Amino acid sequence: MAAQMAVNSGASLWGPLKELWETVDGAVLRRQPESVHLLDLQLKKHKPHFLSLFKNPPKSAEQREKVRKASTEGIAIQGQQGSRLLPEQLLTEAFILSDLFDIGELAALELLLAGEQQQPYFPGLTRGLVAVLLYWDGKLCMANSLRTLIQSRQGKTFTLDLSGELVALTTRFTDELMSQGLTKRILTLVSEISVTREFERLQKERGLGNEKHRKEVADLIKECRQALADSLFSWTCQSPLSKDDTLALIGHLETVTAQADGSLDSVSLALVMALLYCLDVSFIEQGTEDRDDLLQALPLLTERQYVSAVHSRLMDSQPWKLPGLQAVCRLAWALSLRVLSQLPQGSALVEFTEADEALADQALLGDVFLFMKEGMLGCESFSQEEFYIRRVHSLITDFLALMPMKVKQLRNRADEDARLVHMSLQMDSELPSSLRKDLDHLMILIGEFYSKDPFGLELGLEFWCPTESLQHTSLQGSYLGMALQRPPHKQVVLSKFVRQMGDLLPSTLYISYLRMLKGLANGPQCAHYCFSLLKTNGAAHSDNIQGVSGSPVSWEHFFHSLMLYHENLRRDLPNPDSAHYRHPPLRGITQREMEGLTSFLQLLTTIITWSENARLALCEHPQWTPVVVMLGLLQCSVPPVLKAELLHCLAAFGKSPEIAASLWQSLEYTQILQTVRAPGQRQAAGIEVELNEIESSCEEYPLTRSFCHLISTLVEGSLPVNLGAGLRVPGFQPYLNFLRDSVFLPFPTRAYRRPAEKWEVADSVLEVFHKLLRDYEPQPSDFVQEIVELQGEQVPAHKPPGHSIMFHLLNDSPMLALCLSLLEEGVRQLDTYAPFPGKKHLESAVLHCLCLLDLALQKEAVFMDLLRESQASLLVSPLEQLLQGVSPQTRRADHIVNIARYLYHSSSNPEAAFQSAKILRRIANYPNIQIRLVGDFTHDQAVSHKLMAGFVECLDNEDAEEGTEKDDIDSQKKVARIRHETQIHILNLLITSLELKAPNLALYLLGYEVKKPVSSTNLQDPGVLGCPRSCLHAILSRLQRGTEKRSGPALTQQAPHLAELCYQVIYQLCACPDTSGPTMRYLRTSQDFLFSHLQHLPFNLPSNQIAALSQMSWLMKTAAIELRVTSLNRQRSHTQRLVSLLLDDQPHAQHAADGESGMEDETRSVSGFLHFDTVSKVRRKLLSVLDAIDFSQDMPELLQLDFFERTQIEQVISNCEHVNEQGHTVCNVKLLHRVLVAEVNALQGMAAIGQRPLLMEEVNSILQQVVERNRVRRSLSAKRHALQSWRSLVETLLTACPADLIPADERQLIIRDLLLDLHDKVLSEDAAGELMPIVAGAVFTLTAHLSQSVLSEQQQGVGLEASSGFASIANSALHLILRKLLDFILSTGGGYQRLRAHLYGSLLYYLQIAQKPEEPDTLQTGKAMWERLTAPEDGFSKLQRENLAIIESYGKALMEVVCRDACDGHEISRMLAMAVLDRILSIDRQNQWLLYICNSGYLRSLVESLRQDDVALQSLLTPQPPLLKPLYIFESKMALLTRVAKTGQGAVELLRCGLVAQLMECQVFDMVPDSDAHRVMRDPSGFIPSPMDRYRQILLPTLRLFQVILTSTSINHQQGAAQVLQWLIVHADTIQSLLRCQELSMGALQELSLLTGIISKTALPGALEMGGEVNSAALMEFQGHINRFQRLCLSLLGRLAGSERDRLLKQAEISAPGDSAERREEMEVAMQQVCANIMEYCQALLLQSSAQAQFSICLFSPSGSEPAGRDGARTDLSSTVPSMAYSRVPSLGLVLYLLKNSAADFFRFHQSHRQSLGKLQSLDQLPPEELKELCQGLVSGPGGVEKISSVQRSLLAKRRLVQLINNRAKLLALCSYVIETCLFVLWRHLEYYLLHCIPTDPKDSLLPGSTLYRSRLADDSFGGLQASGGRGLSLSRVSQQDLDLLKSDMAAGFGEALQRKLLEVEGLYSQVRSRYTFIQALVRRIRGLLRQPKS
Repeated sequence: MAAQMAVNSGASLWGPLKELWETVDGAVLRRQPESVHLLDLQLKKHKPHFLSLFKNPPKSAEQREKVRKASTEGIAIQGQQGSRLLPEQLLTEAFILSDLFDIGELAALELLLAGEQQQPYFPGLTRGLVAVLLYWDGKLCMANSLRTLIQSRQGKTFTLDLSGELVALTTRFTDELMSQGLTKRILTLVSEISVTREFERLQKERGLGNEKHRKEVADLIKECRQALADSLFSWTCQSPLSKDDTLALIGHLETVTAQADGSLDSVSLALVMALLYCLDVSFIEQGTEDRDDLLQALPLLTERQYVSAVHSRLMDSQPWKLPGLQAVCRLAWALSLRVLSQLPQGSALVEFTEADEALADQALLGDVFLFMKEGMLGCESFSQEEFYIRRVHSLITDFLALMPMKVKQLRNRADEDARLVHMSLQMDSELPSSLRKDLDHLMILIGEFYSKDPFGLELGLEFWCPTESLQHTSLQGSYLGMALQRPPHKQVVLSKFVRQMGDLLPSTLYISYLRMLKGLANGPQCAHYCFSLLKTNGAAHSDNIQGVSGSPVSWEHFFHSLMLYHENLRRDLPNPDSAHYRHPPLRGITQREMEGLTSFLQLLTTIITWSENARLALCEHPQWTPVVVMLGLLQCSVPPVLKAELLHCLAAFGKSPEIAASLWQSLEYTQILQTVRAPGQRQAAGIEVELNEIESSCEEYPLTRSFCHLISTLVEGSLPVNLGAGLRVPGFQPYLNFLRDSVFLPFPTRAYRRPAEKWEVADSVLEVFHKLLRDYEPQPSDFVQEIVELQGEQVPAHKPPGHSIMFHLLNDSPMLALCLSLLEEGVRQLDTYAPFPGKKHLESAVLHCLCLLDLALQKEAVFMDLLRESQASLLVSPLEQLLQGVSPQTRRADHIVNIARYLYHSSSNPEAAFQSAKILRRIANYPNIQIRLVGDFTHDQAVSHKLMAGFVECLDNEDAEEGTEKDDIDSQKKVARIRHETQIHILNLLITSLELKAPNLALYLLGYEVKKPVSSTNLQDPGVLGCPRSCLHAILSRLQRGTEKRSGPALTQQAPHLAELCYQVIYQLCACPDTSGPTMRYLRTSQDFLFSHLQHLPFNLPSNQIAALSQMSWLMKTAAIELRVTSLNRQRSHTQRLVSLLLDDQPHAQHAADGESGMEDETRSVSGFLHFDTVSKVRRKLLSVLDAIDFSQDMPELLQLDFFERTQIEQVISNCEHVNEQGHTVCNVKLLHRVLVAEVNALQGMAAIGQRPLLMEEVNSILQQVVERNRVRRSLSAKRHALQSWRSLVETLLTACPADLIPADERQLIIRDLLLDLHDKVLSEDAAGELMPIVAGAVFTLTAHLSQSVLSEQQQGVGLEASSGFASIANSALHLILRKLLDFILSTGGGYQRLRAHLYGSLLYYLQIAQKPEEPDTLQTGKAMWERLTAPEDGFSKLQRENLAIIESYGKALMEVVCRDACDGHEISRMLAMAVLDRILSIDRQNQWLLYICNSGYLRSLVESLRQDDVALQSLLTPQPPLLKPLYIFESKMALLTRVAKTGQGAVELLRCGLVAQLMECQVFDMVPDSDAHRVMRDPSGFIPSPMDRYRQILLPTLRLFQVILTSTSINHQQGAAQVLQWLIVHADTIQSLLRCQELSMGALQELSLLTGIISKTALPGALEMGGEVNSAALMEFQGHINRFQRLCLSLLGRLAGSERDRLLKQAEISAPGDSAERREEMEVAMQQVCANIMEYCQALLLQSSAQAQFSICLFSPSGSEPAGRDGARTDLSSTVPSMAYSRVPSLGLVLYLLKNSAADFFRFHQSHRQSLGKLQSLDQLPPEELKELCQGLVSGPGGVEKISSVQRSLLAKRRLVQLINNRAKLLALCSYVIETCLFVLWRHLEYYLLHCIPTDPKDSLLPGSTLYRSRLADDSFGGLQASGGRGLSLSRVSQQDLDLLKSDMAAGFGEALQRKLLEVEGLYSQVRSRYTFIQALVRRIRGLLRQPKS
């Protein structure tokens, strides 16, 4: 045994027992599913504990030794490895504890260890004190479990409606316990355990702590005893005890004593009731179906010994310690015997049943009824147990019904006694001593017993026999289910008793009888019967002895007496000014009369309180006029007590609003409170005098309290505005002043004979203030000083009372000070935990104070606003600032701290805690106060701990329940709901505070650092490093409960709203930068919070869908943050766990038995989706969360109104709307109700009164509709929120998490599933439109990621060979996605354009998947055309074809939507729609879409919109542009038009639509910005381009468009060229300035390359003829322009081919060294392009001028010298040719120079191209440095290359190489073209100059040949090189010398080396490209020309 002695750290005396109680409670009381099995296990385990109830494990020497050694050798602890050394101190405490409770040493040690563990839950206590609590708590759990198990049995009294299985289990178990002597054990324990004895022992060992601890220990001990006694009581209620047990119980009761006030304590009462139920046979009369079974089990009938034993024991003459108790038992036994004697089985028991009379007599001698009233009803717990009440009811009624003779005897005896008393009074002798008051006691008992009815049973109904048939069907009393024709015998007997007792009533019994009636009138139906009885009694019976007045117990008699008193006393009414007023006159009311009157007034009050009919009938009775008489009596001098009763009675009358209004007027008229001073009256009169003179000196205040009660009742109905009009300023003010200044403010300083009365006064007056402020709504009229006329003078009017109270609370007034000091006093008293007189009323007064503060804070904003607007001269301060004032008692600013301290008492005062939380929450909205509050809260360490403990205790409270609406009758439910609301307020307080800057309350309450930086907090579990239990721990422990079970976090089910707020707090902590770090660390390490909660998603709450969605939203948002943070911090395992939890579709292994899934799993496919693999799948977590969001939303139908106007009602509803805390717009239903009811009340006339019920019904339906609308809004908003959170979680998963966590193939499948599910949901018929935008956004992101994933997969070169499709995701899935996407686009219809922008984006990303990646141009085009045509289709084009087929299947509908969006609407949608069109047109080989665009007019509309863009574009060129939108739109349009122009058909269509004409009219092209002027205005971020760049962004797309049109239309259609030429001419100035461009930047080169390209195709001689008929003048002008273009182009060639080229490239490198490589490449291409274009232009001009050289024009001068300046010196073009006359014309040398350079470049580029290709082929072998260098250009930022992974790096390098190769290929193409054209131009010119040109020498200048030459060069209409306007010499001077020189230069330049090079170019490049080559032929011809001998 010793070896196994391990210590259970949960304490065997506490932990397992706690668990047992939770199981029992769950199974029996909370009826949790699957709990029977658990209960069975627990009961088997704990059976020994039940059998030896409360027995402690014994001490033993062995244990003692083991514990002693624990400090040196250590001790094993269960669940922990190895042994643990314990400190000496702990062991000493363990021995003390062991001796204290007499328990085993190990058990004591366990208790201490558990105490240490639980210490954080008990701030301020040591582990020893906690251990004491745990010890008793364990005992209590045991006792509670026993009680609950016994209560669950079936039996004769009640049932809990549990399952049969459970009842069988508990019955079997408890029967076994009972058979083992449970009763005797319980009785022993009840007598052994006593609080005082336990406290003495604990006191000795210092086992008691502070007051709270003492109270908790005492409560636990009391509850233990109570639970044990209740167990026995519950048993006897259901089944009888055995003979021995019954005798033992009687034996125990013999020894019971009473408490000081003569009543039993609750434990003894439970045992007495247990015995009464043992002797109970009344259930036999009730004919229930299982009656026979119950009779069989009744030992009274079946066991003779039982009866004889009990009988002899009760007949025993030995007196008990409480003779009254003995009498009760005897009476019960007598009644049981009487019932038995009437049964057939009773004949065998005659010897006993005969004795019933004798027993009853003995009982009466023992004053049985007196003891029942004082001993039993006097006990507090009596009225809290329904079955006590029912048993005593049956005891009383059985006595009256079964022993009528006894009752008659009692009556006769009473009559006799009354006569004796009467005689002795007349003879003035002593009263006889033998008077018995049994009947008196019986009546008083009945009165007392029935006057309390906490369960609304209305048992008193049995005393009333319905003589008349009542309207109510429910009046048949407690005889349920029997169709009553005539009432049962018992009821007849009882009602006869009531009536007969009232006949000929002796005066001694008068008061008792009235009291009995008062009790029996308690209840709505009873009151009615009682009223009728008194009414009928009053009808004058002629045979009545008392003569005319009828019975003394009747309304007639009573009101008659009242009137007589009033008559008598009114005559004596003294003059208030006479000095005798103080001494009441001699002829007054005697004490006996006083009592009679009081009793009758109380009876009257009861009846009219319950019955409205009685109220109205009495009030309107013409003779009696009760209200008037009572008010009259109030003015007479009667004792205050009677006046108090009169006021109470008036208050009961005032419950009817009809009476209340007149009562106000009567009250004012009679001046009970003097509101009008008569002129010359010296002193006040009325109630004020009574209070100050009489009540104060008597130190009792009944009158004041009842006056407050009356006012409180009256203000509930209505406040009369014109009260007292005519005599004084009308209104309620004087009453308010009296209550405030004479009652409330002096109350603490008055003397009280009964200490409790102090608080009663405060409570009653504060209740009035509370009601007045509650019903006050500030109105603008309250702040305007109104004037009333009073007796001819103008006086200011009174404000509404609520206004006055507000004013006092918003100032540092005595009233506020008193309220605050009352709060301080209250919390001080509560902190003592001791009972004191008036505690209940103090708590109620405190509650009213808190409510007043709360209401003031709530209404203060409106109040202050109205005050400000009215500019009245009132001064007020905000209450939250006043609350920071200094308290006069403590001299500290601790008002708010005092308010917060009420949270600490939430267990005893839930309502005060609730109001306190509400106030704190309102104050928390003010940021400036928060910082001070944190200081106040943390200023005093002890207070700080207490406050924290208070908040935590409120949040920890398990009894809180999310209740339904406010109509709970059950007080327990109400308390549970209040506790829940308190928690809600505290969480909202935290949420509000967290949004404010630190330090704030939330940080302090959640346990973060307030004095240091918040981020330095180190959160710990409670108790670790002295860390107290904070609200965060409380929130987490509430959320964590149940996460380990399958059902998930329990809180989400039990209190959905609370859980939602808890999740929100946690999200806020994680989202706020300061708290995020510590919180996430703590949640991750010590709680594993997110994982344990996410695995239970989705939460499913059919009852509260909205809350479930919100819970999930906050949780998902938190998860998104966690994923992001763990990814950033590279905590891979954390990220991996969450990712796989959310995304896995494989079932997790832990559910399968041993990791292998069985066959049934294989076949069952959970997800109903197209899975292409056969493994069993489960739904991905993310998808099941999406399933939980229901996209459909039932909308409330429109209002159907008969009376109100719908439009106006809608207007009113929208006026009542406001935005609530959650940010939803909702309608304020209360406000709407007020508005509508006011509207109904405003209707006048009879018709309106008749219609009122119908109108109210309609108002009701409107309100219901609005409530429904609010619900729909909340629901939609919750869905939106959930969807948004889901989306952010998905996006975080895909973007923020490391890409390699989800492999690409898996990633694509996940995205596929998500996309398809999203679409399925959003495309269902009833999806709500409000959710679409979020879905569209999510679709966009998902498609983007899908596209990215597929592309990256292809780049890595996998999946291309797969037959299913081209990536891991099958083509069929892709098609499905496309179809859904297009369906979604179409389903959005005309609206939702912005939403479609997302979808167009998605579509573009989708179409991008099928786009072929860029491939390197290897220049090896070995394949013949035929091979290309017959090659199999690759994946890309297949997918593209299928995509197109799907798109075209949608036909015109889709085209229509996209085109419409492209033409107008929101800018972004337009751009994206145009992009979509562009994309589709590019793949649409059949040109279906193109035809549609052209035919439907959309193309024309697009073209025509260019004109409108012009103005916007012009504004863009200002230095500070307004918006760049127009620019982007223009670019998109141009891109789309360019795409259209790429087909000949499209280009023709564009020209037909007048595209060029539109562009001609755009003036923006002429607005070239000045490049230098705007340097200053540069946008530093570089985002906004400079004006020049913006201009280029407009110009370049236009030029590109022209180029495409020219290309598309060139073959058959010259119209394009003519139109474009016209555009060039219209904007000629601009074009020319661009061609002259001074500084050749990259942009300028791009412009030039495009411009020269266009000019080379259009500015040709033939172009003008094509343009139709142009008159000659215009033709001349055009001609001039064209010539100028020619000249500018040639001069440009000079600049680019010659000098400037190298300089420009160098400059580019210097200006931007970082990205120089790419820049340089681009510039090289641009320059080559310009050269190529110009050379092409020259070639075209030459060819067009003539087919033969001798007639063609000359473009270059015959000079062969190459341009100088190769050394880099800047040379002008003029220096490149000799200074001849035609120096302005470039020389042929330039062409030769260009040729040489191009040939050299070609080889350079070719070399580079080959190298790059080599690198690309051996990419894997490249050294890392080289890879880095390749990536450098593509990665921005320093160190960018270091950060990317190696896979990325090689991908980037590959991309860069492909870029380089293709760039080189382009350059090679351009070079070879330039070479060919140069050769052609050279050949043409040389042929002309050397063969056909006739030189002119100066000497024979008059020869006719000269004229010929001149005309060729200059005046030809194609004007090649015109000398400018004949300014001197023209080109006509070509001398022979020039020609010779030309020939020799050329021969020198065009040498062998060059020729070889050129032929090599042809071999390397041209032959590969095409089979036609020119170079060789041209070279040969030129060589021939140059070798020609001189002629």
